[in-house]
Amino acid sequence: MTAGIDTLKELEARVHDLEVTAQRTGQNLDAAITPLRAEVDRLRAAHTPTPKADPTRWERVQLARAPGRPTALDYVEQLCTEFTELHGDRRYGDDPALIGGPARWQGVPVMLLLQQKGRDTKSKIKRRFGSANPEGYRKAVRLMDLADKFGLPVVALVDTQGAYPGLEAEERGQGWAIAESIRRMLNLRVPVVNVVIGEGGSGGALAIGVGNRVLIQENAWYSVISPEGAASIIWKDASKAPLAAEALRLTAPDLLELGIVEEVIPEPAGGAHLNPQQAAHAVGEAVTRHLRELAAQDPATLKSGRAARFRRLGAYTETP
Repeated sequence: MTAGIDTLKELEARVHDLEVTAQRTGQNLDAAITPLRAEVDRLRAAHTPTPKADPTRWERVQLARAPGRPTALDYVEQLCTEFTELHGDRRYGDDPALIGGPARWQGVPVMLLLQQKGRDTKSKIKRRFGSANPEGYRKAVRLMDLADKFGLPVVALVDTQGAYPGLEAEERGQGWAIAESIRRMLNLRVPVVNVVIGEGGSGGALAIGVGNRVLIQENAWYSVISPEGAASIIWKDASKAPLAAEALRLTAPDLLELGIVEEVIPEPAGGAHLNPQQAAHAVGEAVTRHLRELAAQDPATLKSGRAARFRRLGAYTETP
């Protein structure tokens, strides 16, 4: 199955390269492109399972982790132009797990914040599977300062199981850095749109997840803790993660019902990894629409509305 998906992605890349070449040079390359497109369509059909009417929460978690699922940079490459990555927190160093910089999102100038897991084993290790150190969150704060200064809306793509739990992260103030990032995002005077594109775990996700609008892809999850982490705490057994996933109610339909997200972005049948282009189109359309709606609000309304949105979350009762 994985080999077939890899072949599909290679063919899609070849078709894209040929289309770009044809557009740039004016050559007619239909003779080469047409058979490749036909093979792409055949492989997509072969690797697209019949969607289940009601997948379990654990099955959705697995789809969020599927090999080949588009990463933040994959979406940027398809939806953005003029992306300039800015490096470093101006205190300690640069963090490859949390990256960002100015770009044009389908023509709209924005500041991007991206949790990047990596695309292969080497890059995933380098980026710590999207789990940032304190310097990553401090870099995010620096980019938010620039967004406020130049009036750039912030678009944040969330994809992490959580902040990096290593000793060095604690030594450099992990909790404080996350709190600083949350506070700064709450006080932004520009529109903020967040999209959970895969996994959204704990404070590591919330650090760049404080938006005026929070969206989530259909098979992504967002929770205070991963299912494995919850199972290890409650049952002392990570293999009970499927039970924990049911109890956490962490899937996109759950979050929409609970009012934690504003919109669920549909994915292609079988998951975003089977048709990244279609998935990117859906994400691009949703984010652009919300940016357009928020552009009409003044800075004070954006700031107060963002704070009010998060204060409304949750439910409690008071006893006399």
